[in-house]
Amino acid sequence: MLTRPNPDAPKLTKLSVVIPARDEEGCIASTVEHLHLELRLQKVPHEIVVVDDGSSDSTWSILTDLAKNNDCLKPVKNEGRHGFGCAIIKGFDSTTGDAVVVMMADESDDCRDVVRYWHLLNEGWDCAFGSRFVKGGGVIDYPWLKLRINRLANLFIRALFNIPLNDTTNAFKAYRKTVINGCRPFLSPHFNLTVEIPLKAIVRGFSWTVVPITWRNRRTGSPKLKIREMGSRYFFIVAYVWLEKYFSRGDYQNR
Repeated sequence: MLTRPNPDAPKLTKLSVVIPARDEEGCIASTVEHLHLELRLQKVPHEIVVVDDGSSDSTWSILTDLAKNNDCLKPVKNEGRHGFGCAIIKGFDSTTGDAVVVMMADESDDCRDVVRYWHLLNEGWDCAFGSRFVKGGGVIDYPWLKLRINRLANLFIRALFNIPLNDTTNAFKAYRKTVINGCRPFLSPHFNLTVEIPLKAIVRGFSWTVVPITWRNRRTGSPKLKIREMGSRYFFIVAYVWLEKYFSRGDYQNR
């Protein structure tokens, strides 16, 4: 556990799960149904905000059909600039909950971990960060090249910011809505948003904790993250937040 939770933090009333989706017709229905079932069984008040990020397949029609029988599902179309980060920001802007979890559309993230995040935030934490690389966590079928690049990137971030978090690049994290609002404006239109939010939250003084999570490689569709395209974008946002940490004189600190 890192920093300290606030025992006087307001109790949360609704969890918003934001899922960006682009051409996910093969898995989006099962992702939504399994997540909704788990949250309902665990009595977590929730909404599932799925953002269609310019799909060319039947993703949108599947979502609209599902929403007819699921009041907790909120399909949203990203009509503006497309990109993983843009879709998540569109999702943030469409939520009505006071807590937010970002989750992948391909069922690589475990629904049970979403429930654990909810309970941690209700203990008073501002952020709950999952790590696949701590005791109790794990990965299944992670491509070996991506795994090695991932570990090097996270080692660099960990050393640069002097933090024990070893899975900053993982998108699957949870935040109180006050953190999301406190980290605006967001600069990352692509996958680099996955590091912008947690690093800004840490630098700006929000409380956070780390828990083990499990990750499974997608079983349908194709991965959207292209490492060759993202290297410079990740470096830019990491450098930006590092400059904020050391040169902003605390102007953006959580008060």
